[in-house]
Amino acid sequence: MKKLFLIIGAPGSGKTTDAELIAEQNSEITHYSTGDMLRAEVASGSELGSEIESYISKGLIVPIKIAIETIVNAIKNAPTDIIIIDGYPRSMEQLEALDNYLQSDSSLELCSVIEVEVSQETARDRVLGRSRGEDDKVEVFNNRMKVYTEPLDDIKEFYIKKNLLHTINGERSIEEIVSEMYSFIRSKI
Repeated sequence: MKKLFLIIGAPGSGKTTDAELIAEQNSEITHYSTGDMLRAEVASGSELGSEIESYISKGLIVPIKIAIETIVNAIKNAPTDIIIIDGYPRSMEQLEALDNYLQSDSSLELCSVIEVEVSQETARDRVLGRSRGEDDKVEVFNNRMKVYTEPLDDIKEFYIKKNLLHTINGERSIEEIVSEMYSFIRSKI
């Protein structure tokens, strides 16, 4: 059975970097970033990539069907049995779609949902400090914060009720965060 860990948090929480480092240091763990997978499709120049780009460039959520198909394909093709996915879900609609899929697949166990928690000020500084061209525009950032953080409390509450949410303080060094996250993941498998 494949064991899945979801990493959630606001833009700028550092969840992708943290998860990437864990996977780089541990060959038994595979990490997928929903955002990176979608951006790879954009880079391919496909028609689907153009559609995805129209959402990403505005800081909007990519339609559920596209994101779910991306995640499901990644899970099925993962080379390990321990999988980390970050950047999903970002809305209650996405959460419900993912939860329905997980409940219908007996080969996959959602072990935990880890929230990397940072202040909005820290998140803003991190996102606007990146050199990512159009992504650095303040209006795109504000849109991201609105569509990604407003549903976060509801998403957290959903996983709290299932006793699946674990919160990590993201206002520390990357090394401290990664160490705690990895120790927690190991404790769950």
